[in-house]
Amino acid sequence: MDQSFMKEKAVMPLVISMAIPMTISMLVNSLYNIIDSFYVAKISEQAMTALSLVYPAQNLLTAVTVGFAIGVNAVIAYYLGAGLKKLADTAATLGLIFNILHGFLIGTICIVGMPAFLGRFSSDSEIIHLGTQYANIVFLFGIPIGAGISYEKTFQAIGRMKVSMVSMLVGCVVNIILDPLMIFGFGPISAMGIKGAAWATGIGQVVSLVIYLAVYFKDLDNIPVRISLKNLTESGRTLKKMYGIGIPATLNLALPSLMITVLNGILAAYSASYVLVLGAYYKLQTFIYLTGNGIVQGMRPICGYNYGAGEYKRVKDIFKAGLELISVVMLAGTVLCFLIPDQLIGIFTSNEETIALGKEALLIICRGFVISGVSVTISGVLEGLGKGVESLAISLVRYLVVILPLAFLFSRFQGASGVWQAFWVTEIVAALLAMVLFKRIMGKISKEKR
Repeated sequence: MDQSFMKEKAVMPLVISMAIPMTISMLVNSLYNIIDSFYVAKISEQAMTALSLVYPAQNLLTAVTVGFAIGVNAVIAYYLGAGLKKLADTAATLGLIFNILHGFLIGTICIVGMPAFLGRFSSDSEIIHLGTQYANIVFLFGIPIGAGISYEKTFQAIGRMKVSMVSMLVGCVVNIILDPLMIFGFGPISAMGIKGAAWATGIGQVVSLVIYLAVYFKDLDNIPVRISLKNLTESGRTLKKMYGIGIPATLNLALPSLMITVLNGILAAYSASYVLVLGAYYKLQTFIYLTGNGIVQGMRPICGYNYGAGEYKRVKDIFKAGLELISVVMLAGTVLCFLIPDQLIGIFTSNEETIALGKEALLIICRGFVISGVSVTISGVLEGLGKGVESLAISLVRYLVVILPLAFLFSRFQGASGVWQAFWVTEIVAALLAMVLFKRIMGKISKEKR
């Protein structure tokens, strides 16, 4: 399959054509997250709190498998752009093997450690019981999650975004259909409560993997990379490159889990309702940020391919196009939070007091959405260029170095509201750092060309 369209097609149409399938996938995926939480909230507010507490551990599994796969994606795209097909095959093969291992290890650790983890944030035995029930099932699917994400990033690296879109869409639709059936029961299906939500999630992920496998083996002649143990060349160097990008990318994705865990600790001192609000906010913001991430996923392989092909000016043009698209998404999210904050929080709870607390949180946090588009776009481009450390620096500011001290400090003066204020202040700092790093990296690349 000819990949030359990556460096020949007009930039904005190319970015849009690559981004639309992934954006649709991300939208549906985030819609699933909200629907999943909606049904769990119908069980009880304790069940929703349990789901919120397990979320950071789920995000850790996602972070490790997706983060490493981002390294796989960038390396495959770079090698294809540079005309090194054999090394691209090696990257795809090693990516699948190691991501299966990642899924198994993280899933096992999360199952074993979940009771102790939950006990650190709640003394409510029912919340701990529900959270453990959910975790014991959902983390059993660590291996298919790792394998599915590896195939997802491999297909994206070769420009086959529609395959990823269809696979993710079908998996999410299966999830959405099974959720109410398995949670509340229907006909021969017994009501399983929160365990039903976990089974629905896992089954949806397995369905996605099956679709990737079916397309890969059916359309093998039109896929420019081969996943086979026979295709391993310079494995050590290739693996080093993938982890060089994948480890920072993993930390980028894992940092929100750490941030949420620490913020839960700060907020729990005021009320358990604030923990629910933070969990609800993160479910809602995925609808915005996963849409932006869909655009980033469309940009990343184009950046890597053009960097490998020496088309440095196109990399800058791709960044500009991506920033414009992501800014529109962030603006739409801001408008929604200002117009209907009550209704958005009301998806997750019917408690009027909790809805009021959530409304206040949304109205404060959304002030930083548009400016965050700068750091989101630049981080994606840097990962596509293999500059994982610089991308990590931006995420450290957004999720650790700045926001946590500010949240603690502001909460001393403003209570829980101070935690929400820390979000938009942090986004301004992160955007400034991102612009400085991007300018420096592009300057170095321009000198390389000369």
